[in-house]
Amino acid sequence: MLALTDVSSSEDSPERGPGSARPPSFDDVYRQHVDFLYRSARAFGVGGSAVDDVLQDVFLVVHRRLPEHDGRSVRKWLLRILFNVVREHRRSFRKQMPAASGESADVEATAHGADPEQGAANSEAGRLLLEVLQTMDDDQREVFVLADIEQMPVTEIADAMGTSVNTAYSRLRLARRDYAAAVARLRAREEWRGR
Repeated sequence: MLALTDVSSSEDSPERGPGSARPPSFDDVYRQHVDFLYRSARAFGVGGSAVDDVLQDVFLVVHRRLPEHDGRSVRKWLLRILFNVVREHRRSFRKQMPAASGESADVEATAHGADPEQGAANSEAGRLLLEVLQTMDDDQREVFVLADIEQMPVTEIADAMGTSVNTAYSRLRLARRDYAAAVARLRAREEWRGR
């Protein structure tokens, strides 16, 4: 049986304008995007000890604002929220512990069931990647992570960041240059230690 409130809400939805699709449920958003947001937060420089707090803050905002969502790209909308929460986290973290801004990159092995040697190799590679990412400017790191690691189109990244496509491509070019230079420095350091 259809309740009166169900009929009125279904009749109201066509009048919502462009993107009048109903917002997804909170559970669906969480289930479909939590892994992506976790990886992104870690790659944006949120330490392992704080990533759960950042994700909780993101999903508190999502829960509060989901009824307002226009039904368009949920991933872009979530990224905007994540950008703001991560930046606020960095500001408050720097105020609390100014000497700890170079927080160590503790990386969990991502391959469950992998042999210990492969798990150690994955963990070391992840640690090195996070170390390189921490040397980048925040805007460049965000574009680099989303384009080269998450494989998002630059046009979608620019929209999520609220910037032009040309600016996003410029940041990506600079980030790739900085990434290559940082990797070269790390390799030289590792070779020097190996002697």
